[in-house]
Amino acid sequence: MNKKDNRLAARQAAEKAVIRDEQNRRLEFAATNPLKEILKSLHTTFRGLSAEDVAISRSKYGSNKVTREKRKSLAKRLTEAFINPFTAILFCLALVSTMTDMVFPYYSLLGSEPEDFDPLTVIIIVTMVMISGILRFVQESRSGNAAEKLLNMITTTCTVTRKEQEKAEIPMDELVVGDIVHLSAGDMLPADVRILTAKDFFVSQASLTGESEPIEKTPNVNAQKESVTDYSNIAFMGSNVVSGSATAVAVCVGDSTLFGSMASAVAGEAVETSFTKGVNAVSWVLIRFMMVMVPLVFFINGITKGDWLEAFLFGISIAVGLTPEMLPMIVTTCLAKGAVSMSKKKTIVKNLNSIQNFGAIDILCTDKTGTLTQDKVVLEYHLNVNGEDDTRVLRHAYLNSYFQTGYKNLMDIAIIHKTEEAEAEDPRLLDLSESYVKVDEIPFDFTRRRLTTVVQDKAGKTQMVTKGAVEEMLSICSHAECDGSVQPLTDAVRRHILRTVDELNDKGFRVLAIAQKSNPSPVDAFGVKDECDMVLLGYLAFLDPPKESTAAAIKALKEHGVTTKILTGDNDKVTHTICKQVGLEVRNMLLGSDIAHMTDEELAKAAEFTDVFAKLTPDQKARVVSVLRANGHTVGFMGDGINDAAAMKAADIGISVDTAVDVAKESADIILLEKDLLVLEQGIIEGRKTYANMIKYIKMTASSNFGNMFSVLAASALLPFLPMMSVHLIFLNLIYDLSCTAIPWDNVDEEFIAKPRKWDASSVGSFMIWIGPTSSIFDFTTYIFMYFVFCPMFVSNGVLFNDLPTYYNGTELLTMQAQYIGLFQAGWFVESMWSQTLVIHMIRTPKLPFIQSRASAPVTLLTMAGIAVLTVIPFTGLGAALGFVALPASYFAYLIPCILLYMALATSLKKAYVRHYGELL
Repeated sequence: MNKKDNRLAARQAAEKAVIRDEQNRRLEFAATNPLKEILKSLHTTFRGLSAEDVAISRSKYGSNKVTREKRKSLAKRLTEAFINPFTAILFCLALVSTMTDMVFPYYSLLGSEPEDFDPLTVIIIVTMVMISGILRFVQESRSGNAAEKLLNMITTTCTVTRKEQEKAEIPMDELVVGDIVHLSAGDMLPADVRILTAKDFFVSQASLTGESEPIEKTPNVNAQKESVTDYSNIAFMGSNVVSGSATAVAVCVGDSTLFGSMASAVAGEAVETSFTKGVNAVSWVLIRFMMVMVPLVFFINGITKGDWLEAFLFGISIAVGLTPEMLPMIVTTCLAKGAVSMSKKKTIVKNLNSIQNFGAIDILCTDKTGTLTQDKVVLEYHLNVNGEDDTRVLRHAYLNSYFQTGYKNLMDIAIIHKTEEAEAEDPRLLDLSESYVKVDEIPFDFTRRRLTTVVQDKAGKTQMVTKGAVEEMLSICSHAECDGSVQPLTDAVRRHILRTVDELNDKGFRVLAIAQKSNPSPVDAFGVKDECDMVLLGYLAFLDPPKESTAAAIKALKEHGVTTKILTGDNDKVTHTICKQVGLEVRNMLLGSDIAHMTDEELAKAAEFTDVFAKLTPDQKARVVSVLRANGHTVGFMGDGINDAAAMKAADIGISVDTAVDVAKESADIILLEKDLLVLEQGIIEGRKTYANMIKYIKMTASSNFGNMFSVLAASALLPFLPMMSVHLIFLNLIYDLSCTAIPWDNVDEEFIAKPRKWDASSVGSFMIWIGPTSSIFDFTTYIFMYFVFCPMFVSNGVLFNDLPTYYNGTELLTMQAQYIGLFQAGWFVESMWSQTLVIHMIRTPKLPFIQSRASAPVTLLTMAGIAVLTVIPFTGLGAALGFVALPASYFAYLIPCILLYMALATSLKKAYVRHYGELL
């Protein structure tokens, strides 16, 4: 980015930071103060706002509208598909060629004849640009609008209390700070709110924070916490109500909400990726070479030949000759071919440019839930008080979870599933649901943090079974079942229990305790008072387990030069345990609270050696991605929730899955059809193959064209005639470029895809300078051979071109000169094609061509076909029309050893280049 762009980005970041700080301050105040003070600060009451209050609040805090991303106009999308520095040069060349080859001759200006009209150059250039642009436009027009998808998730109305209106249904846009909102199961939160009253009120905010389990929200005043998402009395826009009901007061609306800040980030301009920077940089390298070569050719020809118009036209030909006209089309074809190959590997490409970025990733940032893990809670252990697996503990847990009638959370489901799995091995677990009937239930509540069911078996025995948080369970137990007998719950036993639970917590497990009491009290008279003098049976340890493929995938990514970093909103202990289970080394861990107090410079340094970032807000995820990119890394971010959208937008490449929320999929460049890092690794390899074939074409064509133009420059200064006409150069480039259209399907050496590859424009320039002049050496030998030996031998009876006027005159002289020039140009034309095409096989690999590394069948067939066609042209009517003279068979006795020597020299220089620069492509 230039300085102006940097200043703009910095100003926008500062503005967002101010909004974010104000948002956090208001939410923190609302969470940590009594309701009376909160309502007073918001100038509202339980009876709601008056019409005048609504207007004042809207004026002060803004309306409840989230910034929408403006959909790009058709004109802008077309411009982005067709215009870049390289196509701009091609358009300029096409314009100049239109004037010099079409307009001037057509109107017989500057002494030209109408038959000089030649639209070939213009047609070639415009066709290449149009094919490339149309392919890109069609592919990328399929992408939708991320911000629109995000906003479509929000319901359009909400229920509020306002003065003189107990419960009014209003459009969500009309909600203001201070409004009293009524919420019930199925509702989506219309703003960031402070809970006023609640009854069994659970919300799912997984897509905002990454927490897989619904969270209970209560009106209790909270102590100050590190992150606003940790407050249990604040609910956020975009989360949805799972069960219960509540009233709340709106604290933040519109862009000031947590959701709104994410939508604003998604609505912004995407970052300039490494692919865009790379292609533009390569384009400018070629342009700079052109700006040096073209004036040189123009002045040298003008001075030596004296015909400045001819020199100008030849200079334009040099510009065309230096320009790989098919670069946009070959690049787009490589990308499109890559997209097709990736689709076969369960990877859908939305943005063609992202394919090379995919292969260039050297840091993969990924969320934990569902990526490393199975995205479901599993009951890992059912332990007795001694810490041993015990079927009795599982049996009682099943009776509690199966027979409760309230909201069955993920842990209840995990218990039921585990019991059903174990039925086959343990007959004591068979048909529990048929063997017992439910007698009564004491529902879960936030104060008790436990749930009780009372069940009766067929023999009439009644049992009270309770599960809940460990501390609360210990408070109602007087005994524990140890070593097969019921013993008093002594302080020593209590300490042992708490130590065991702490060890499980440190490993990332969520632990519940389970207790029971037989024949508690008369039927139909059960209540909280009966939850006492219970017998502690043991513990239940839950975890979202890692996927079986995760460890192998992380290892494979590391072997391919990709470092995996975890960015999650989840608990640090749980995250640490999962990382350990999948073999991910945790050298350092940073929490969101740590990052909040760090400057970008401090975070940039810390991020380099930090593998896990836990308890992050969506903004913090995006910030970590941004500083890693600023450090020079190519960063991919993989996520599936609303909270991941901003980070995906900030990354070089956003990766999501087909089961993700719409906004995550719309923000992504790549969508995996299977949420598995192994699929990701296959996509990265395909991206590297795509890049390899793109850079092959660029380097081989640029160096080959440069060598040809270098030869032309020398020849135009030394020879009394042009070594090749403009139309010859264009025809040579066209056939060569057509033979290169198979490059996207070429084989790629395994060594090349073993590590990430970044665009390096300077390497294109150095490659051109090293390899390009190699062909010029043999061009010069061809000049010498054709001028001093071959043409005099077969055309002028041993007389050199400069001496022809001494021996011939009139029509005979003109005929002799035309044949001399025609044979010379035919010889160099054929030699140029052979050398230019066969060098493809030299340059495509650092290994020995044809022996250690072979090109794909399409590349081999097309290059050989190109050589055959160009070799035959001088012997045809087309060759005669182009001014060529048929070559004698003896010419090939010179050509074949010349080309073999050229290939040997090109291979030697290639090896020297690799030793000097460390790599070829």
